[in-house]
Amino acid sequence: MPARETWRALYRHFQPHRGTVALGALLTLAGAATGLAQPLAAKALVDRLGGDEPIAGVLVLLTALVVVGTVVESFGAYVLERTAESVVLAARRTLIGRLLRLRLPEVERLPPGDLMSRVTSDTTLLRAVTTQSVVSAATGGLTFLATIAMMAYMDAVLLGVTLGVIVLIGSAVAMVMPQIARATARAQESVAEISTVLERAFGAFRTVKASGAEERETAVVDAAAEEAWRHGVRSAKWQSVAGTSVGLAVQVSFLAVLGIGGARVASGAISVSTLVAFLLFLFYLIDPVSKLVQAATQYQVGSAAIARIEEAERLEIEERGSAAASAPRTGPASVVFDEVTFRYRDDLPYVHHGVSFEVPGAGMTAFVGPSGAGKTTVFGLVERFYEATGGRILIDGRDVRDWPLAELRATIGYVEQDSPVLAGTVRENLVFGAPDATDAEIADVLVRAKLDVLVERLPDGLDTVVGHRGSKLSGGERQRVAIARALLRRPRLLLLDEATSQLDAVNELALRDVVAEAARETTVLVVAHRLSTVTLADRIVVMEAGKVRAVGTHAELVAGDPLYGELAATQFLATA
Repeated sequence: MPARETWRALYRHFQPHRGTVALGALLTLAGAATGLAQPLAAKALVDRLGGDEPIAGVLVLLTALVVVGTVVESFGAYVLERTAESVVLAARRTLIGRLLRLRLPEVERLPPGDLMSRVTSDTTLLRAVTTQSVVSAATGGLTFLATIAMMAYMDAVLLGVTLGVIVLIGSAVAMVMPQIARATARAQESVAEISTVLERAFGAFRTVKASGAEERETAVVDAAAEEAWRHGVRSAKWQSVAGTSVGLAVQVSFLAVLGIGGARVASGAISVSTLVAFLLFLFYLIDPVSKLVQAATQYQVGSAAIARIEEAERLEIEERGSAAASAPRTGPASVVFDEVTFRYRDDLPYVHHGVSFEVPGAGMTAFVGPSGAGKTTVFGLVERFYEATGGRILIDGRDVRDWPLAELRATIGYVEQDSPVLAGTVRENLVFGAPDATDAEIADVLVRAKLDVLVERLPDGLDTVVGHRGSKLSGGERQRVAIARALLRRPRLLLLDEATSQLDAVNELALRDVVAEAARETTVLVVAHRLSTVTLADRIVVMEAGKVRAVGTHAELVAGDPLYGELAATQFLATA
């Protein structure tokens, strides 16, 4: 990422907090100013000692400078640290809000662990660079210049010696900075890889255990952790080189100043008190030089994090619009696919090759066909998880691309193929799509989805925690929760993607009745592989190889379409 873009991004994070950052910087400078006065007070003390003058006042002044400087700098450091946490909080809020609005293809392209790493570890590094690095560079630079000016006032020759040593060692430090940046960037990528492989393992934890793959997965995580360690050590090595260079520069400068300054005292060019004050200024120079080196190293570390955060913020998001963009519609929705073509990426083959069908309104339409026919993709296009490559998709005669996403999705209830259940309680899962649902509406949908008996036997009823991804529920129970969640939205269009595949015969029969009842006042589209579900449909769309092969009733298709007849004869329709 070019330096100009990095600074622009850095300023964007920094800008909302510039007032408090300025306050912290001023307090830090005030503390530094008291520090600069201390060598002058020490010089006055040495001069008075040589002239038998009273020193009590100077000692009190020197003590006051130390105490006041410490207090002011401590408060300034607190202000900056608090602001740094605020910067991280704001960055995380912005990034989380954006990531949850990403288009589905973007999420499918990037591992979830990598996205989570950008929210956690990358934003943590942002904390250092947005305040500490910027403020350290500003305050350290100003204090450095002020100290150099005071040293020049004391003795220009000794200043020249000091600057010569600092420039020599500083040039070597500058050569180290790119190494820090490269090592840190690779370390952050490796940390993201750890999150990715762990997310994969925990996402299929039962499969890992059932396959006896714990050691193999551990080895994969270990490899990623070792890679992060290797790059982290490399970054630490170069940072330690940069850090110790400050001490080296001061020590070499001290020896040079002590030797040359001693000769100048002996020759009468300067006084002993001047040499003492100059040496104090030299030691005081450690702090601003350390801040400048620290700012440079933190910038190199933070720039890698900023680049990853900026990359995440450039990912394409959905523009949802408002669910109240137009007057709410009632009644079942019509659906039309008009010569729709689609492929997931430009380098992949087409999934749909001119798909056309029409669903006029209420009733059930079933989609059947072999695996890979494109049935589930129909639902993804209706929901606008993906955009059609060609053709038109109309809901109520209106192209889905003209609908605000919030309004479109408020019209639809969707039960996914794997019926995901979120960590939380049963109640939280039920009202996930209808947060304003009343207790009466929840009770009604529990009965309709045959969940009332399950809820009664749960230890805490609706407030029972279902575990990570609903792990405390069976597959059939998760499907019923997902169906109840969709029904609670009172949708005008209900999409069921094999919504009864994990149910036993009794519950499947009961839920078929629920779906049939919903189809009287709602448009229901269902991807099904059980013949018992398909025969209830008012119309059946037979798909094969991304095309609509035939449309009709069960009786019509058994008589007129060989593929459907073959599928029906097996009593099992292949999954999507």
